[in-house]
Amino acid sequence: MEGGRELTPHLKKAFTMKSQPRSVLTLYLKGVAMGAADAVPGVSGGTIAFISGIYEELIRSIRSFDLTALRQMWRLDFKQAWEHVNGPFLAVLFAGIGTAIFLLSRLMLFWLAYYPEMLWSFFFGLIVASAIVVAKKIPEWDLAAGLCGIGGVWIGYFITIAVPAETPTTPGFVFLSGMIAICAMILPGISGSFILVLLSKYEYIFTAIKDLKLFTLFTFGTGCAVGLISFSHLLNWTLKRYYGPTVALLTGLMIGSLNKVWPWKIVMESLTKPDGEVIPLVERNILPTLYLEATGREAYLLYAVLLAIAGFCLVYFLEKLTDRDLVGP
Repeated sequence: MEGGRELTPHLKKAFTMKSQPRSVLTLYLKGVAMGAADAVPGVSGGTIAFISGIYEELIRSIRSFDLTALRQMWRLDFKQAWEHVNGPFLAVLFAGIGTAIFLLSRLMLFWLAYYPEMLWSFFFGLIVASAIVVAKKIPEWDLAAGLCGIGGVWIGYFITIAVPAETPTTPGFVFLSGMIAICAMILPGISGSFILVLLSKYEYIFTAIKDLKLFTLFTFGTGCAVGLISFSHLLNWTLKRYYGPTVALLTGLMIGSLNKVWPWKIVMESLTKPDGEVIPLVERNILPTLYLEATGREAYLLYAVLLAIAGFCLVYFLEKLTDRDLVGP
């Protein structure tokens, strides 16, 4: 069926009333994992979606918010509209994401503030394993896939080293910033909040939220909605017609983004938010053996290695969990 109404085996199992409740719980927990990743600057929830086997379904579901859905809503046929946009899938997934953002964001921020070396090590191991798992999904490493993979590495790395530039605060650019940032949030390996920093709109949007500047928030939110729906159509189209090169590009993005999550770095330039919090803008990676001397902070090398291994193993656990849900008991 068109427009996202046809469920994948994962969703058929998850939302058949006679199926096991653990399938819905598993999807919810994957949403929690996505939300936890999004709570950390520099890490994308799209990475979690990809390695847990729900990325393509997520893109198709977002894509299904189209003219057909609008017509059904206009006719007050809410049941058909709900089925058309894959409502059960999105409801459970976003419930998990919301739960993580509200409950885990403080914990993530605590670790980011006091033990960033260990937190980034965990995500470093997670992304390394993610790139391996996603790369295995490529049917054939031909010339097109190879070039897309190399291009993805370059793009991912360039984004992590790009220096923020001065940009206008006009409604048009705020709208464009929302479009670009939300697209990054569903791309594995790229953080939407980091894109806002590059566009010099992180502080601006933060201030708008703090001061409840409704027009700015509405403009930014509208840009997010338009960007999400539009970009999901493009991703869905490329995954259907050029699956191998597209997945290779996403794999490259994850590899390139490893520069951002290297645990030991020194800050070269920073941004001070309205509440006084300092946000690093330009950083340089260094070896853990030089970290204590350069920053005065403990490198926590042993703990970092163990957490990187834990993140690596977690990816394979999620992959096996997904395979078990698809195959069944």
